[in-house]
Amino acid sequence: MKKLFLVLISVLLFGCNKTEINNNCIFLLDINFTTTINLNLPQFNQLLFPSNAVRIEGFGNEGIILYRLNSATLLAWDGADPNHIPSACSELTVESGSIIATCGCEDGNAYNLATGTFSGDNPLLCTLKPYRVEAIGNNNFLISN
Repeated sequence: MKKLFLVLISVLLFGCNKTEINNNCIFLLDINFTTTINLNLPQFNQLLFPSNAVRIEGFGNEGIILYRLNSATLLAWDGADPNHIPSACSELTVESGSIIATCGCEDGNAYNLATGTFSGDNPLLCTLKPYRVEAIGNNNFLISN
């Protein structure tokens, strides 16, 4: 019985490691906002069709990127690279018809708009910052954080 007790205590003492705090994903601020979009308006009309993206300025850290995943799902991501301190180059851009958002900085970080994850050979710690999207009527959506 004593041996079992010693084994259990040893496992608990030596099997546990300290939890490390990851300070790498702290660049983006939690900015409160709420906005509605109507996909029937010309500036959002592309979002009626899957695999299209539209950028909205004035919300989030560096705008919002809206991405139509499929006929039922609209996604919203912060338009800033989460792996950079906000700067002139950290704004993400999306080429027309592309599923990839790319950072303008030297390292050219790229993110998949369908998943929010890093797209490339060397995965980064931070994924895109997601926002809530709620359907509120015929082609109308509420975007918030």
